[in-house]
This record gives sequence, C-alpha cells and structure tokens, in this order.
Amino acid sequence: MINTGIVGGTGYAAGELLRILINHPKINVKFIFSTSKAGEKVSSVHQDFMGDTDLQFSHELDPDIDVLFLCMGHGNSEVFLQEHSVKDKTKIIDLSRDFRLAPNQNFQQRSYTYGLPELQKEAVAEADNVANPGCFATAIQLALFPLVKQKILHRNVHIHGITGSTGAGSSLRETTHFSWRNSNVSIYKALRHQHIGEVRQKLQQIDPDFNKDLNFIPVRGDFTRGIFITAYTPCDLSLDEAKSLYQDFYHDSPFVHISSDPLHLKQVVNTNKGLLHLDKEDGKILVTSIIDNLLKGASGQAVQNMNLMFGLNETTGLKLKATYY
Repeated sequence: MINTGIVGGTGYAAGELLRILINHPKINVKFIFSTSKAGEKVSSVHQDFMGDTDLQFSHELDPDIDVLFLCMGHGNSEVFLQEHSVKDKTKIIDLSRDFRLAPNQNFQQRSYTYGLPELQKEAVAEADNVANPGCFATAIQLALFPLVKQKILHRNVHIHGITGSTGAGSSLRETTHFSWRNSNVSIYKALRHQHIGEVRQKLQQIDPDFNKDLNFIPVRGDFTRGIFITAYTPCDLSLDEAKSLYQDFYHDSPFVHISSDPLHLKQVVNTNKGLLHLDKEDGKILVTSIIDNLLKGASGQAVQNMNLMFGLNETTGLKLKATYY
C-alpha cells in the first residue's frame, strides 16, 4: 500500500481528493493535516463522508509516508515547506500554483515536474515531485496542445472560459455568496488571468517560436462545478485534418476524448475526463474543451499523477461516473 498524507484538508479540492483516496485500492490515508480543525472528524467538514471514514483532522505530520498532497491556497505551500520537515524519500504533489512556473520549479533541493500527463506522461512517471496544473490551464492546454505540437498555431488565440463557483474555493467572499452568484454571470481578470502565464510557458516549451497573444476572458458561472472553454484561431487545416490530428495526439490519453457531437458540461462533472469538440468556420478552428474543475482540474489529475509516479495504471481509482441527471 502507498501511505499518503494530505495537508490543508478542509477545502473543496481536498474533499474530492480524500473521496478518491479512501476508495483507491492501493492507498492508505495516514493523516489529514489541519490546524484549524485538528481533533475533529473529517465528516464534520465534508459531511457526505459520514459512514465512509472515521478519519480525524490532525495537527501532526506522520513522517513515514510515501506521498504528500499539498491542498492549500496559493502561496501557502512554499511557506508550509519552509516551516515543516518532509523526508527526502517522500514524494510531493502540490495543488497550488507555487511551483508551476520557472524559476519556482526548484525549491529546497526539490525539483517539481509540471503534472499534465497528456503532455509529458513519461516525465511525470519519473518525477519525485509534481506541480499540479491549474484548472483553467488544464482545459486550455488540452484544447491547444495538438496545434502547437505540429507548430501550426501561428495566429492569436481567443479563449472564453466559464467556471463554477467551486473554482473560487470554499472561503467566503462577496462574489461567492449564493444571492450574488445565483442567476448571475460576470467576468473577472479579463486578459490577465494567472493561468495564462502557465499555459504560455508550456506552449513555448513545445514550440519555442510561439509568440502570439492568448486573449482569455474568464467568466463566473451560476453553477457549482465544471469548466467550459471555447478557443478559436485561424487555421489552414480542414476539419477532417484537425480531427485526425487531435485523435492522433490523444490516442494514449485514457481520460481525453474527441467528441463528434457538441459538448455540454454535465458530460464531465464528477469525472476525471477532458472532452474536446472541433468545428471549422470561415477559416477558423473552434475547439471546445470541458473538464470538472475539482477533478481533472485539481484532485483527479493529482491522483492520475500519483498513479504514474508509483508505477500504477493512470486510471486506477479514477473510473468516476458523471452526474448526468
């Protein structure tokens, strides 16, 4: 069994991570670290765990673990590792953005591999530490990778993305109140969202000559979970050529599927899937990309990375069924 610890266990992503891990056939969860909830049952926060686990939050770290998941807010992983000792043999999977971008991918003699298996499965499998990608970044990169890989992304890209309220985390703020979010839509961080730097870094690693604009408009949706991305750019490929390109690129990616029909968000909610749909109009290719922000955009992908790092089939414990109705 793989002994596992979780730090920062009270948020939405941590709840989904624990849900996967307690049902994973190869995992033993040794502790869930939380200073604010230490001594309380996990089910007191994640109330749907009642009857599934008797685990309690802990204020102590068990050093004898194989992998540590960091599920804290951005900026807190670096602080935590400065204040706590983690054995060299313990692998780390960080769900924040602290170690995604160079030069922060090297910290305290640890090197963090960017954990998007569809881009670099072999590198993830060999990694000792992984920086889990952001949710918007995951969906956007899945939409653009095949074009960049073939070095045919030659023009500016226009991207529209709508996300559910869980993407803002569990902390209460003005734009997460039900009365504000319900029956409402708004944009935020237009053309300056933090995930675009992450996307650009990986696209330029694939094609060093890529220097075009990624014009991204993120939108708050009035639903709970999921990300719906549309991205379009001029492209000389025919629609059939583009479909063949995407099918070939993702042929060895068990969670990414190319749909011949238009997509809707319920197809991926509560799954680790990334679904893509292609269209072509007036010389522009339109790619729709959908994921669950808490699973393929966070905890599901973290477990997918863990599976690869420990030599397991990457789908182990992740055959999750969509909540369709």
